[in-house]
Amino acid sequence: MQHGPTTNARSHRTDPARHNDTDTHAGHDPNVFRRKFWWSLALTVPIVVTSHMVMDWFGYSLDFPGMAWIGPVLGSVVFCYGGWPFLAGAASEIRGRSPGMMLLIAMAISVAYLASLATSIGLLELDFWWELAALVTIMLLGHWQEMKAIGQAQGALSALSALLPDDAERVADDGRVRRVTVTDLRTGDVVLVRPGARVPADGTITDGQAELDESMITGESRPVRRGVGDHVVAGTVATDSAIRVRVGAVGADTALAGIQRLVEQAQASSGRAQVLADRFAALLFYVALGAAVATFASWWAYGSLDDSVVRTVTVLVIACPHALGLAIPLVIALSTAVAAKAGILVKNRLALERMRTVDTVLFDKTGTLTKGTHTVTGVAAASGHDDDEVLRIAAAVEADSEHPLARAIVAAAEQAGRRGRASDFRSLTGRGVQATVDGTRYAVGGPALLDELAVQVPAEVEAATDPWSRQGAAVLHLLRCDGDRAEVLGALGLADEVRPEARRAIAQLREQGIRKIVMLTGDARPVAEVLPADKDKAVADLQARGLTVAMVGDGVNDAPALARADVGIAIGAGTDVAIESAGVVLASSDPRGVTGVIRLSKASYRKMIQNLGWAAGYNVVAIPLAAGVLAWAGVTLSPAVGAILMSASTIVVALNAQLLRGVQLNLADPAA
Repeated sequence: MQHGPTTNARSHRTDPARHNDTDTHAGHDPNVFRRKFWWSLALTVPIVVTSHMVMDWFGYSLDFPGMAWIGPVLGSVVFCYGGWPFLAGAASEIRGRSPGMMLLIAMAISVAYLASLATSIGLLELDFWWELAALVTIMLLGHWQEMKAIGQAQGALSALSALLPDDAERVADDGRVRRVTVTDLRTGDVVLVRPGARVPADGTITDGQAELDESMITGESRPVRRGVGDHVVAGTVATDSAIRVRVGAVGADTALAGIQRLVEQAQASSGRAQVLADRFAALLFYVALGAAVATFASWWAYGSLDDSVVRTVTVLVIACPHALGLAIPLVIALSTAVAAKAGILVKNRLALERMRTVDTVLFDKTGTLTKGTHTVTGVAAASGHDDDEVLRIAAAVEADSEHPLARAIVAAAEQAGRRGRASDFRSLTGRGVQATVDGTRYAVGGPALLDELAVQVPAEVEAATDPWSRQGAAVLHLLRCDGDRAEVLGALGLADEVRPEARRAIAQLREQGIRKIVMLTGDARPVAEVLPADKDKAVADLQARGLTVAMVGDGVNDAPALARADVGIAIGAGTDVAIESAGVVLASSDPRGVTGVIRLSKASYRKMIQNLGWAAGYNVVAIPLAAGVLAWAGVTLSPAVGAILMSASTIVVALNAQLLRGVQLNLADPAA
C-alpha cells in the first residue's frame, strides 16, 4: 500500500487529540477538561458548603465574616475559568451557523450566572451560586469523559505508530553495523534485524530466514516463515533468528503508514447514521430553545419568576446533546480500531454500513480464493519411466527459468529431494525450455512444443493428463530430444493452489445467511462456476436483479468491479489499484476476513441504533420533566440534577459502545 510521497517515518506518529475529526467539537484536549474539572470541583465545594439551601437540607449552620462573598467570587471564577470552553465553543458554533451542544451549554450556564448575579444584588430570591458551580463542574466531568472515550478509541493510530522502532542497525558496504535513527534510512540501505527486534522499514530479505510475527498487519497471531527474497513489512517482529533486509520503502510509503492513513480516514468519515445524528442534534437545539422559551414564559405567567429561571436553565442543561454527539463518533472510532487490530482496514464508513445488507458475495479466484501461485498437482510417467525420474529431470531443465510454472516444478522437486543438475539451458520462446541433464538433451513445454516436434503423447500419459486439463490445470510434458527426434517421457500437472481458508470462508458466509456466492475469474472455464468476460458487467447485472453485492478481489482487472459493487473488498496483498478502488481492505489476504466484516458491520450498526435510540428517547422524556410538566405531582428537577442525568446518559452511550471490543473478528476461529 504505497500512497503519497516519501516522508519522515516519524511524521505519521499521530496525536489522537489533534485528529479528532469524528468529534463534533474537534480540538478539545481531554487533559484540558480534566484539569478544569478538578480546579472547578475544588472551588465548588466551599460554594456548596456555604449555601444556605444546602445548610437547611442537612441541618447545619455556618457564619463567618465574608461568607456572603464566597458564592459570587468563587462562582464567577468557576463560570469564567471552567465555563470558558463552552463559551468559546458556542461562539464557534454561532460563527459557523451550526448551533448545537456547546451553544446550549453556554446558554444554560450564562442564564444561571446572570440569575446568580441578580440574586446577589437582590433582584431575585434564588440560592443559585452553588447550582451554577455544580452545573459547570458536572458539565466539565461529562465532557472530559466524552473526550477521553473518543481519544482512547482513536488511540489505534498511536498504537500503530508505536510499532515502528526508533532506531535501526544499518549495514555499511564494509559489513560494519551502525545504529541510526529510522528517519535516516533510505531506499536501498541494508539493515540488520536481530531476534526479537522489529523490522524498521518495508523491504526484502537478502540474508537469513526467520519466523516473523505479522499480527499487526494481518491480525493472524501465528508467526510466518520468511526467507531470502521474501517481502517484509515495517513493524513486524523477527521472533527467532536474525535477518538482513534491503529497504524498499520508508516513511509514508510503508504498509504501516498506509494502514494508519486508512484507519484515520475511516474514523473521520461519516456514514448515514452519523448524518442522521447530526441532523437530530441540530434539530434538538431548536427544540430545546423553543422549550426553554415556552418554559420561561409559562412559569413566569404562572406567577413565579424564580421558578421560571430554574426550569429554563434545567431545560437547557438536560437538552444538551452530549449523548447524541457521542453516539456515532465513538462507535465509528471503536469499530475501525477493533477492525484494524484484526487486519480489517475500513476505508469508507458507508461501505461498512452497507456490508450488513449484502446478500451476494463475488470472489475473484486468482490471489483471492487461491494463492496466485502454481503447485505441482500430479506427475504421470510413460511406460519404462517413473514419476520421480520425470520430476527430477523436469526440475533440472527448468532450474534456470524464471517462469512461475518452472519455479513450481523446481520447488516440488526440492521438497521431494529429487532435483538434478542441468547445463546448456536455452529458452524456446512461447514453447518451453531445453537443457542437458546427465549428457542427454531434454525439453519441457506445452502443446506448442508438442506440435512443433510432432510427437505423439503415450496413451497412458494422455489418460492421466485428461482429468487435469478438464479441471483447468496447466499440463507440461517432459521430452527427451535426440537430434530431430523427440520422445515424451511424462507430464506434470500444475494448478493454482487453493487457499486452505477458502472452504471455511464459504461455509461461514453460508452460515451468515448470504444467499449467493459466486466465483469470477478470467482463468480456464473448468475452474470457475461463472466465467464473465467483464467482471464489472457481472456486478451490474446482479445489482439490476435487486441483489446487494460485495466484490472481493486483488488485481487491476478487479478494480472496476470493486468500485461498482455495493461494497468493494480488496485483498491486502493485491495491487494498489484494487486497494484504492475498494471500501474495505483485508490486510491478511485471508478470505475469511469477509465474514469478519459482516460481523463488524452488524455489530457497529446495532450499537449506533441503540445509542441513537437511547439519546433521542432520553431527550423526549427528560425535556418535559425539566420543563416541570409533573410539578403538580411534586416531580421537579433542579439544574444540578439535570446535569447529572445528562452526564449519566453520556456514560450509558459510552459504555454501550465499548461493548464493540468484544466482537470476535479473529480469522483463525476455532471452527476454521
